[in-house]
Amino acid sequence: MSELHKMSHEDFELAGFTPYLLNQAAEAQSLVFSKIYKDRYGMLRTEWRVLFHLGRYGEMTAKEISESAMIHKTKISRAVRDLEVKRFLAREVIETDRRVERLTLRPPGKDAFDYLVRAAADYEDRLAARLGSGEAQLLKRLLKKLG
Repeated sequence: MSELHKMSHEDFELAGFTPYLLNQAAEAQSLVFSKIYKDRYGMLRTEWRVLFHLGRYGEMTAKEISESAMIHKTKISRAVRDLEVKRFLAREVIETDRRVERLTLRPPGKDAFDYLVRAAADYEDRLAARLGSGEAQLLKRLLKKLG
């Protein structure tokens, strides 16, 4: 029997539960980085993720972004609308299926993407300095194993 099964209800501590720790760490790190795109561009997390996908992979549909980013399509639709209002992306209806739109970055969106990629690299450097490069690499390997 594993240690987990031997643990009583009284022994369980949420603060030591791996999914809880992962969520807390992810939220804390996301808040640090989100300040950059929120303060500079007024973006929310889903907008940043849509912008990232278009900047990294080029033209995509909302459905493709939703599947790749594992974000519900209604959140993607809202982010696409908000990025369009900010003039960061353009939509083009696909003639063969008028329900589908191709999404691409406009020049302001490309500029924002370029800036935020540099900011993300700076963030990674600061995290590696804080943890040490060995621990930062180990953390990434472990997180990839869990993903």
